[in-house]
Amino acid sequence: MKYEFWFVVGSQFLYGDEVLETVEKRAKEMANELSGKLPYPLIYKVTAKTSKEISDVVKAANFDDSCAGIITWCHTFSPSKMWINGLKDLKKPYCHFATQYNEKIPNDEIDMDFMNLNQAAHGDREHGFIAARLRMPRKVIAGYWKRQEVQTRIASWMKSAVGVAFSKNLKVMRFGDNMRDVAVTEGDKVEVQTKLGWEVNTWAVGDLVKEMSVVTDKEIDALMAEYGEKYEIATDNIEAVRYQAREEIAIKKMLDRENCVAFTNTFQDLYGMEQLPGLASQHLMSEGYGYGGEGDWKVSAMTAIMKAMGENGNGASAFMEDYTYHLEEGKEYSLGAHMLEVCPSLASADKKPRIETHHLGIGMNEKDPARLVFEGKEGNAIVVSLVDMGGRLRLICQDIVCVKPIMEMPNLPVARVMWRAMPNLTTGVECWITAGGAHHTVLSYDVTTEQMKDFANMMDIEFVHITKDTTVEALEKELFLNDLAWKLK
Repeated sequence: MKYEFWFVVGSQFLYGDEVLETVEKRAKEMANELSGKLPYPLIYKVTAKTSKEISDVVKAANFDDSCAGIITWCHTFSPSKMWINGLKDLKKPYCHFATQYNEKIPNDEIDMDFMNLNQAAHGDREHGFIAARLRMPRKVIAGYWKRQEVQTRIASWMKSAVGVAFSKNLKVMRFGDNMRDVAVTEGDKVEVQTKLGWEVNTWAVGDLVKEMSVVTDKEIDALMAEYGEKYEIATDNIEAVRYQAREEIAIKKMLDRENCVAFTNTFQDLYGMEQLPGLASQHLMSEGYGYGGEGDWKVSAMTAIMKAMGENGNGASAFMEDYTYHLEEGKEYSLGAHMLEVCPSLASADKKPRIETHHLGIGMNEKDPARLVFEGKEGNAIVVSLVDMGGRLRLICQDIVCVKPIMEMPNLPVARVMWRAMPNLTTGVECWITAGGAHHTVLSYDVTTEQMKDFANMMDIEFVHITKDTTVEALEKELFLNDLAWKLK
Protein backbone atom coordinates (compact mmCIF):
# COMPACT_ATOMS: atom_id res chain seq x y z
CA MET A 1 0.00 0.00 0.00
CA LYS A 2 1.29 3.45 -0.95
CA TYR A 3 0.25 5.74 1.88
CA GLU A 4 -0.36 9.47 1.76
CA PHE A 5 -1.54 12.18 4.16
CA TRP A 6 -4.14 14.84 3.56
CA PHE A 7 -3.62 18.54 4.29
CA VAL A 8 -6.81 20.29 5.42
CA VAL A 9 -6.51 24.05 5.93
CA GLY A 10 -8.98 26.07 7.96
CA SER A 11 -10.35 29.49 7.03
CA GLN A 12 -13.73 31.25 6.59
CA PHE A 13 -15.59 33.52 4.14
CA LEU A 14 -15.20 36.69 6.27
CA TYR A 15 -12.01 37.87 4.51
CA GLY A 16 -13.17 37.68 0.90
CA ASP A 17 -12.17 35.71 -2.21
CA GLU A 18 -8.71 37.22 -2.59
CA VAL A 19 -7.63 36.06 0.85
CA LEU A 20 -9.06 32.59 0.23
CA GLU A 21 -7.21 32.33 -3.07
CA THR A 22 -3.97 33.29 -1.32
CA VAL A 23 -4.59 30.73 1.42
CA GLU A 24 -5.17 27.98 -1.13
CA LYS A 25 -2.10 28.94 -3.16
CA ARG A 26 0.12 28.94 -0.08
CA ALA A 27 -1.33 25.67 1.23
CA LYS A 28 -0.58 23.95 -2.07
CA GLU A 29 2.94 25.36 -2.03
CA MET A 30 3.52 24.11 1.50
CA ALA A 31 2.13 20.65 0.75
CA ASN A 32 4.27 20.30 -2.37
CA GLU A 33 7.45 21.42 -0.66
CA LEU A 34 6.86 19.31 2.42
CA SER A 35 6.14 16.24 0.28
CA GLY A 36 9.74 16.40 -0.90
CA LYS A 37 11.01 16.40 2.70
CA LEU A 38 8.68 13.87 4.35
CA PRO A 39 8.60 10.07 4.01
CA TYR A 40 5.06 10.14 2.58
CA PRO A 41 3.28 12.59 0.26
CA LEU A 42 1.27 15.42 1.81
CA ILE A 43 -1.72 16.12 -0.42
CA TYR A 44 -3.54 19.44 -0.20
CA LYS A 45 -7.28 18.72 -0.14
CA VAL A 46 -9.33 21.76 0.79
CA THR A 47 -9.42 25.18 2.38
CA ALA A 48 -12.33 24.38 4.67
CA LYS A 49 -14.83 27.17 5.25
CA THR A 50 -17.98 25.27 6.15
CA SER A 51 -19.08 22.34 8.26
CA LYS A 52 -20.04 20.43 5.11
CA GLU A 53 -16.60 20.84 3.52
CA ILE A 54 -14.97 19.47 6.67
CA SER A 55 -17.42 16.58 6.99
CA ASP A 56 -17.00 15.69 3.31
CA VAL A 57 -13.19 15.55 3.45
CA VAL A 58 -13.30 13.51 6.68
CA LYS A 59 -15.72 11.00 5.15
CA ALA A 60 -13.49 10.69 2.10
CA ALA A 61 -10.41 10.18 4.29
CA ASN A 62 -12.13 7.53 6.39
CA PHE A 63 -12.90 5.39 3.34
CA ASP A 64 -9.69 5.92 1.39
CA ASP A 65 -7.27 3.13 2.31
CA SER A 66 -4.32 5.11 0.98
CA CYS A 67 -4.99 7.99 3.37
CA ALA A 68 -3.07 7.25 6.58
CA GLY A 69 -4.07 10.45 8.38
CA ILE A 70 -4.93 14.12 8.13
CA ILE A 71 -2.87 17.18 9.02
CA THR A 72 -4.78 20.38 9.79
CA TRP A 73 -3.64 23.99 9.93
CA CYS A 74 -5.55 27.24 10.25
CA HIS A 75 -4.02 29.95 8.03
CA THR A 76 -6.69 32.41 9.15
CA PHE A 77 -9.19 32.30 11.97
CA SER A 78 -11.45 29.25 11.44
CA PRO A 79 -14.50 29.15 13.77
CA SER A 80 -14.21 25.79 15.45
CA LYS A 81 -17.91 24.93 15.81
CA MET A 82 -17.94 24.11 12.12
CA TRP A 83 -15.28 21.43 12.77
CA ILE A 84 -17.37 19.51 15.33
CA ASN A 85 -19.30 17.14 13.07
CA GLY A 86 -16.29 16.30 10.94
CA LEU A 87 -13.92 15.69 13.84
CA LYS A 88 -16.47 13.54 15.65
CA ASP A 89 -16.61 11.26 12.60
CA LEU A 90 -12.84 11.12 12.00
CA LYS A 91 -11.42 7.59 12.12
CA LYS A 92 -7.91 8.35 10.91
CA PRO A 93 -4.90 9.70 12.87
CA TYR A 94 -4.97 13.46 13.24
CA CYS A 95 -2.11 15.94 13.54
CA HIS A 96 -2.69 19.62 14.27
CA PHE A 97 0.20 21.53 12.71
CA ALA A 98 0.45 24.94 14.39
CA THR A 99 2.59 26.95 12.00
CA GLN A 100 2.40 30.00 9.77
CA TYR A 101 3.39 30.69 6.18
CA ASN A 102 5.84 33.51 6.98
CA GLU A 103 8.79 33.05 9.27
CA LYS A 104 9.21 36.69 10.32
CA ILE A 105 6.98 39.68 10.93
CA PRO A 106 7.65 42.06 7.99
CA ASN A 107 8.33 45.32 9.79
CA ASP A 108 7.74 47.67 6.83
CA GLU A 109 4.86 45.72 5.26
CA ILE A 110 2.73 44.73 8.20
CA ASP A 111 -0.69 46.35 8.10
CA MET A 112 -4.27 45.26 8.81
CA ASP A 113 -4.51 43.40 5.50
CA PHE A 114 -1.47 41.36 6.53
CA MET A 115 -3.00 40.79 9.98
CA ASN A 116 -6.30 39.57 8.50
CA LEU A 117 -4.54 37.10 6.21
CA ASN A 118 -1.97 35.73 8.65
CA GLN A 119 -4.00 34.73 11.69
CA ALA A 120 -2.58 31.30 12.47
CA ALA A 121 -1.45 32.46 15.91
CA HIS A 122 -5.03 32.64 17.12
CA GLY A 123 -6.66 30.53 14.39
CA ASP A 124 -4.76 27.46 15.58
CA ARG A 125 -5.76 28.15 19.19
CA GLU A 126 -9.45 28.25 18.24
CA HIS A 127 -9.00 25.03 16.29
CA GLY A 128 -7.09 23.42 19.14
CA PHE A 129 -9.85 24.18 21.63
CA ILE A 130 -12.50 22.17 19.86
CA ALA A 131 -10.27 19.10 19.61
CA ALA A 132 -9.55 19.40 23.33
CA ARG A 133 -13.27 19.87 24.05
CA LEU A 134 -14.10 16.75 22.01
CA ARG A 135 -11.32 14.82 23.81
CA MET A 136 -9.81 14.05 20.41
CA PRO A 137 -6.62 11.97 20.34
CA ARG A 138 -4.27 14.06 18.23
CA LYS A 139 -0.68 15.18 17.84
CA VAL A 140 0.08 18.89 18.15
CA ILE A 141 3.29 20.03 16.41
CA ALA A 142 4.24 23.70 16.54
CA GLY A 143 6.99 25.48 14.63
CA TYR A 144 7.94 27.04 11.31
CA TRP A 145 7.09 24.64 8.49
CA LYS A 146 10.46 24.95 6.70
CA ARG A 147 12.53 24.02 9.77
CA GLN A 148 14.16 20.60 9.63
CA GLU A 149 13.39 19.78 13.25
CA VAL A 150 9.70 20.45 12.62
CA GLN A 151 9.71 18.32 9.48
CA THR A 152 11.46 15.55 11.41
CA ARG A 153 8.66 15.53 14.00
CA ILE A 154 5.99 15.39 11.31
CA ALA A 155 7.86 12.54 9.61
CA SER A 156 8.00 10.67 12.91
CA TRP A 157 4.26 11.12 13.45
CA MET A 158 3.58 9.95 9.90
CA LYS A 159 5.40 6.68 10.59
CA SER A 160 3.27 6.10 13.68
CA ALA A 161 0.14 6.75 11.62
CA VAL A 162 1.34 4.26 9.00
CA GLY A 163 1.77 1.76 11.84
CA VAL A 164 -1.89 2.33 12.70
CA ALA A 165 -3.01 1.89 9.07
CA PHE A 166 -0.91 -1.27 8.82
CA SER A 167 -2.37 -2.55 12.11
CA LYS A 168 -5.96 -2.05 11.00
CA ASN A 169 -5.49 -4.60 8.20
CA LEU A 170 -3.08 -6.97 9.95
CA LYS A 171 -3.58 -10.73 9.93
CA VAL A 172 -1.57 -13.17 12.06
CA MET A 173 -1.20 -16.85 11.15
CA ARG A 174 -0.74 -19.09 14.19
CA PHE A 175 0.69 -22.55 13.59
CA GLY A 176 -0.83 -24.29 16.58
CA ASP A 177 -1.51 -22.69 19.95
CA ASN A 178 0.74 -20.88 22.38
CA MET A 179 3.14 -22.64 24.73
CA ARG A 180 1.16 -24.54 27.35
CA ASP A 181 0.44 -22.84 30.70
CA VAL A 182 2.09 -19.52 29.74
CA ALA A 183 0.04 -16.49 30.84
CA VAL A 184 1.47 -13.43 29.12
CA THR A 185 1.18 -14.83 25.58
CA GLU A 186 -2.57 -15.20 26.08
CA GLY A 187 -5.00 -12.37 25.42
CA ASP A 188 -8.45 -11.39 24.24
CA LYS A 189 -8.34 -11.73 20.45
CA VAL A 190 -11.83 -10.27 20.04
CA GLU A 191 -10.89 -7.15 22.00
CA VAL A 192 -7.62 -6.82 20.11
CA GLN A 193 -9.41 -7.03 16.76
CA THR A 194 -11.93 -4.45 17.97
CA LYS A 195 -9.24 -2.10 19.26
CA LEU A 196 -6.28 -2.64 16.95
CA GLY A 197 -7.79 -4.31 13.91
CA TRP A 198 -5.78 -7.54 14.08
CA GLU A 199 -7.24 -10.80 12.77
CA VAL A 200 -5.58 -13.62 14.72
CA ASN A 201 -6.42 -17.17 13.68
CA THR A 202 -4.84 -20.59 13.76
CA TRP A 203 -3.74 -23.02 11.05
CA ALA A 204 -2.78 -26.60 11.76
CA VAL A 205 0.86 -27.58 11.64
CA GLY A 206 -0.34 -30.32 9.30
CA ASP A 207 -1.34 -27.62 6.82
CA LEU A 208 2.24 -26.38 6.84
CA VAL A 209 3.68 -29.90 6.50
CA LYS A 210 1.43 -30.47 3.48
CA GLU A 211 2.64 -27.21 1.90
CA MET A 212 6.26 -28.20 2.58
CA SER A 213 5.76 -31.50 0.74
CA VAL A 214 5.15 -29.73 -2.58
CA VAL A 215 8.08 -27.30 -2.43
CA THR A 216 10.38 -28.06 -5.35
CA ASP A 217 14.15 -28.47 -5.45
CA LYS A 218 14.27 -25.57 -7.93
CA GLU A 219 12.58 -23.29 -5.38
CA ILE A 220 14.98 -24.44 -2.66
CA ASP A 221 18.02 -23.92 -4.93
CA ALA A 222 16.96 -20.32 -5.60
CA LEU A 223 16.54 -19.55 -1.89
CA MET A 224 19.86 -21.27 -1.09
CA ALA A 225 21.57 -18.94 -3.56
CA GLU A 226 20.00 -15.98 -1.74
CA TYR A 227 21.23 -17.35 1.59
CA GLY A 228 24.73 -17.63 0.10
CA GLU A 229 24.71 -13.97 -0.94
CA LYS A 230 23.47 -12.60 2.38
CA TYR A 231 25.05 -14.94 4.90
CA GLU A 232 28.17 -16.99 5.53
CA ILE A 233 27.30 -20.68 5.32
CA ALA A 234 29.37 -22.08 8.19
CA THR A 235 28.09 -25.65 8.34
CA ASP A 236 28.69 -28.87 6.43
CA ASN A 237 25.13 -29.98 7.12
CA ILE A 238 23.69 -28.48 3.94
CA GLU A 239 20.62 -30.70 4.13
CA ALA A 240 19.62 -28.98 7.37
CA VAL A 241 19.91 -25.60 5.65
CA ARG A 242 17.89 -26.84 2.68
CA TYR A 243 15.22 -28.08 5.07
CA GLN A 244 14.98 -24.59 6.56
CA ALA A 245 14.61 -23.21 3.04
CA ARG A 246 11.78 -25.67 2.45
CA GLU A 247 10.08 -24.49 5.63
CA GLU A 248 10.52 -20.82 4.72
CA ILE A 249 9.10 -21.23 1.22
CA ALA A 250 6.07 -23.08 2.55
CA ILE A 251 5.42 -20.59 5.34
CA LYS A 252 5.72 -17.64 2.95
CA LYS A 253 3.32 -19.22 0.47
CA MET A 254 0.73 -19.72 3.19
CA LEU A 255 1.21 -16.22 4.61
CA ASP A 256 0.89 -14.56 1.22
CA ARG A 257 -2.09 -16.68 0.18
CA GLU A 258 -3.99 -15.69 3.33
CA ASN A 259 -2.76 -12.04 3.28
CA CYS A 260 -1.03 -12.55 6.64
CA VAL A 261 2.00 -10.43 7.54
CA ALA A 262 2.93 -12.16 10.80
CA PHE A 263 3.05 -15.69 12.17
CA THR A 264 3.76 -17.75 15.27
CA ASN A 265 4.73 -21.30 16.07
CA THR A 266 5.82 -23.27 19.12
CA PHE A 267 8.48 -25.88 19.76
CA GLN A 268 5.79 -27.97 21.51
CA ASP A 269 3.91 -28.50 18.24
CA LEU A 270 6.14 -29.63 15.37
CA TYR A 271 4.21 -32.75 14.38
CA GLY A 272 5.46 -33.95 11.01
CA MET A 273 8.42 -31.52 10.94
CA GLU A 274 12.08 -32.34 11.48
CA GLN A 275 13.22 -28.94 12.74
CA LEU A 276 11.81 -25.89 14.44
CA PRO A 277 12.00 -23.08 11.84
CA GLY A 278 15.06 -21.06 12.81
CA LEU A 279 16.83 -19.71 9.76
CA ALA A 280 13.44 -19.80 8.04
CA SER A 281 11.85 -17.50 10.60
CA GLN A 282 14.89 -15.22 10.74
CA HIS A 283 15.02 -14.69 6.99
CA LEU A 284 11.25 -14.11 6.78
CA MET A 285 11.60 -11.40 9.45
CA SER A 286 14.37 -9.79 7.40
CA GLU A 287 11.80 -9.55 4.58
CA GLY A 288 9.37 -7.62 6.81
CA TYR A 289 7.20 -10.37 8.29
CA GLY A 290 6.44 -10.39 12.01
CA TYR A 291 7.21 -13.39 14.21
CA GLY A 292 6.45 -14.52 17.73
CA GLY A 293 7.91 -17.56 19.43
CA GLU A 294 5.89 -19.98 21.56
CA GLY A 295 2.65 -18.81 19.97
CA ASP A 296 3.06 -15.19 21.10
CA TRP A 297 0.75 -13.53 18.58
CA LYS A 298 0.88 -10.09 20.25
CA VAL A 299 4.65 -9.75 19.83
CA SER A 300 4.40 -11.21 16.32
CA ALA A 301 1.94 -8.49 15.27
CA MET A 302 3.90 -5.73 17.01
CA THR A 303 7.08 -6.87 15.23
CA ALA A 304 5.36 -6.54 11.86
CA ILE A 305 3.91 -3.13 12.78
CA MET A 306 7.21 -1.72 14.01
CA LYS A 307 8.96 -3.02 10.89
CA ALA A 308 6.36 -1.19 8.81
CA MET A 309 7.02 1.97 10.83
CA GLY A 310 10.79 1.72 10.31
CA GLU A 311 12.98 3.02 7.53
CA ASN A 312 11.78 1.95 4.06
CA GLY A 313 8.97 -0.07 5.59
CA ASN A 314 11.29 -2.63 7.21
CA GLY A 315 13.50 -1.12 9.85
CA ALA A 316 15.79 -2.76 12.36
CA SER A 317 13.06 -4.17 14.60
CA ALA A 318 12.89 -7.77 15.79
CA PHE A 319 11.37 -10.33 18.09
CA MET A 320 13.49 -10.45 21.24
CA GLU A 321 13.65 -11.99 24.70
CA ASP A 322 15.56 -11.06 27.84
CA TYR A 323 17.41 -14.31 28.32
CA THR A 324 19.89 -13.76 31.15
CA TYR A 325 21.63 -10.97 33.10
CA HIS A 326 25.23 -10.02 33.73
CA LEU A 327 25.16 -8.69 37.31
CA GLU A 328 28.80 -7.76 37.85
CA GLU A 329 28.83 -4.53 39.83
CA GLY A 330 29.29 -1.56 37.53
CA LYS A 331 28.88 -3.76 34.44
CA GLU A 332 25.23 -4.76 34.54
CA TYR A 333 23.77 -5.88 31.21
CA SER A 334 20.88 -7.84 29.75
CA LEU A 335 21.63 -10.53 27.21
CA GLY A 336 18.84 -10.78 24.67
CA ALA A 337 18.47 -13.81 22.47
CA HIS A 338 16.09 -16.63 21.63
CA MET A 339 16.45 -20.29 20.83
CA LEU A 340 16.77 -19.61 17.10
CA GLU A 341 14.68 -16.68 15.96
CA VAL A 342 16.33 -13.23 16.03
CA CYS A 343 16.06 -11.09 12.90
CA PRO A 344 19.36 -10.30 11.11
CA SER A 345 18.24 -6.67 10.73
CA LEU A 346 19.77 -6.28 14.21
CA ALA A 347 23.17 -7.64 13.17
CA SER A 348 26.36 -5.64 13.42
CA ALA A 349 27.53 -4.51 9.99
CA ASP A 350 31.15 -5.61 10.47
CA LYS A 351 30.55 -9.23 9.47
CA LYS A 352 27.90 -11.37 7.80
CA PRO A 353 25.62 -13.48 9.99
CA ARG A 354 26.71 -17.12 9.97
CA ILE A 355 24.44 -20.03 9.14
CA GLU A 356 25.26 -22.74 11.66
CA THR A 357 23.64 -26.04 12.63
CA HIS A 358 23.52 -27.15 16.26
CA HIS A 359 21.53 -29.38 18.55
CA LEU A 360 18.49 -27.73 20.16
CA GLY A 361 17.78 -29.35 23.49
CA ILE A 362 14.19 -28.17 23.76
CA GLY A 363 11.10 -29.10 21.80
CA MET A 364 10.25 -31.87 19.34
CA ASN A 365 13.16 -31.50 16.88
CA GLU A 366 14.10 -34.72 15.14
CA LYS A 367 17.22 -33.15 13.64
CA ASP A 368 19.52 -30.24 14.50
CA PRO A 369 18.06 -26.93 13.25
CA ALA A 370 20.03 -24.45 11.17
CA ARG A 371 20.02 -20.85 12.37
CA LEU A 372 21.77 -17.49 11.92
CA VAL A 373 24.37 -16.63 14.54
CA PHE A 374 25.52 -13.02 14.96
CA GLU A 375 26.14 -10.18 17.39
CA GLY A 376 23.76 -7.24 17.52
CA LYS A 377 24.93 -3.77 16.64
CA GLU A 378 25.62 -0.94 19.06
CA GLY A 379 23.32 2.03 19.50
CA ASN A 380 20.29 3.51 21.23
CA ALA A 381 17.19 1.37 21.01
CA ILE A 382 13.90 0.53 22.69
CA VAL A 383 12.20 -2.67 23.79
CA VAL A 384 8.41 -2.79 23.58
CA SER A 385 5.83 -5.10 25.10
CA LEU A 386 2.06 -5.16 24.54
CA VAL A 387 0.19 -6.87 27.37
CA ASP A 388 -3.47 -7.58 28.03
CA MET A 389 -4.38 -6.17 31.45
CA GLY A 390 -7.95 -7.45 31.35
CA GLY A 391 -10.26 -4.73 30.10
CA ARG A 392 -7.50 -2.77 28.40
CA LEU A 393 -4.19 -3.10 26.57
CA ARG A 394 -0.96 -1.67 27.96
CA LEU A 395 2.01 -0.79 25.75
CA ILE A 396 5.27 -0.72 27.72
CA CYS A 397 8.36 0.90 26.22
CA GLN A 398 11.81 0.94 27.80
CA ASP A 399 14.83 2.90 26.61
CA ILE A 400 18.01 0.84 26.24
CA VAL A 401 21.58 1.27 24.94
CA CYS A 402 22.87 -1.70 22.96
CA VAL A 403 26.58 -2.46 23.29
CA LYS A 404 29.07 -4.80 21.74
CA PRO A 405 28.83 -7.97 23.84
CA ILE A 406 31.46 -7.78 26.56
CA MET A 407 32.44 -11.43 25.99
CA GLU A 408 32.63 -13.68 22.95
CA MET A 409 30.44 -16.56 24.28
CA PRO A 410 31.96 -19.06 21.76
CA ASN A 411 29.70 -21.91 22.89
CA LEU A 412 26.42 -20.00 22.56
CA PRO A 413 25.17 -20.81 19.02
CA VAL A 414 22.43 -18.18 18.74
CA ALA A 415 22.08 -14.57 17.64
CA ARG A 416 22.51 -12.27 20.63
CA VAL A 417 22.20 -8.60 21.59
CA MET A 418 23.56 -7.08 24.81
CA TRP A 419 22.25 -3.85 26.31
CA ARG A 420 22.10 -1.51 29.28
CA ALA A 421 18.53 -1.00 30.39
CA MET A 422 17.35 2.38 31.64
CA PRO A 423 17.58 3.74 34.25
CA ASN A 424 19.86 0.84 35.24
CA LEU A 425 19.52 -2.92 35.12
CA THR A 426 18.00 -3.64 38.52
CA THR A 427 15.70 -0.62 38.68
CA GLY A 428 14.71 -1.25 35.08
CA VAL A 429 13.86 -4.87 35.85
CA GLU A 430 11.82 -3.81 38.88
CA CYS A 431 9.92 -1.26 36.78
CA TRP A 432 9.35 -3.71 33.93
CA ILE A 433 8.00 -6.38 36.27
CA THR A 434 5.90 -3.85 38.19
CA ALA A 435 4.27 -2.78 34.91
CA GLY A 436 3.60 -6.39 33.89
CA GLY A 437 5.95 -6.39 30.90
CA ALA A 438 6.33 -9.69 29.06
CA HIS A 439 9.49 -11.74 28.61
CA HIS A 440 9.05 -11.37 24.84
CA THR A 441 9.54 -7.91 23.33
CA VAL A 442 10.18 -6.12 20.08
CA LEU A 443 13.64 -4.54 20.06
CA SER A 444 14.04 -1.64 17.64
CA TYR A 445 16.89 0.64 16.66
CA ASP A 446 14.67 2.58 14.23
CA VAL A 447 11.35 3.20 15.94
CA THR A 448 11.44 5.81 18.70
CA THR A 449 9.67 6.14 22.02
CA GLU A 450 7.77 9.16 20.73
CA GLN A 451 6.51 7.13 17.78
CA MET A 452 5.31 4.36 20.07
CA LYS A 453 3.61 6.91 22.32
CA ASP A 454 1.89 8.42 19.29
CA PHE A 455 0.84 4.95 18.15
CA ALA A 456 -0.68 4.20 21.56
CA ASN A 457 -2.45 7.56 21.57
CA MET A 458 -3.91 6.95 18.11
CA MET A 459 -5.06 3.48 19.15
CA ASP A 460 -6.42 4.68 22.50
CA ILE A 461 -4.39 2.24 24.59
CA GLU A 462 -2.37 2.80 27.74
CA PHE A 463 1.29 3.77 27.33
CA VAL A 464 4.03 3.28 29.94
CA HIS A 465 7.55 4.61 29.36
CA ILE A 466 10.58 3.52 31.40
CA THR A 467 13.34 6.11 31.01
CA LYS A 468 16.68 7.08 32.52
CA ASP A 469 14.74 9.09 35.10
CA THR A 470 12.09 6.51 36.07
CA THR A 471 11.88 5.34 39.67
CA VAL A 472 9.86 2.45 41.01
CA GLU A 473 7.95 4.77 43.33
CA ALA A 474 6.98 7.17 40.54
CA LEU A 475 5.99 4.30 38.27
CA GLU A 476 3.81 2.70 40.93
CA LYS A 477 1.98 6.00 41.35
CA GLU A 478 1.60 6.36 37.57
CA LEU A 479 0.20 2.84 37.23
CA PHE A 480 -2.22 3.42 40.10
CA LEU A 481 -3.54 6.62 38.53
CA ASN A 482 -3.68 4.98 35.10
CA ASP A 483 -5.75 2.17 36.55
CA LEU A 484 -8.25 4.64 37.97
CA ALA A 485 -8.37 6.66 34.74
CA TRP A 486 -8.89 3.67 32.49
CA LYS A 487 -11.66 2.28 34.66
CA LEU A 488 -13.53 5.57 34.10
CA LYS A 489 -13.24 5.28 30.29
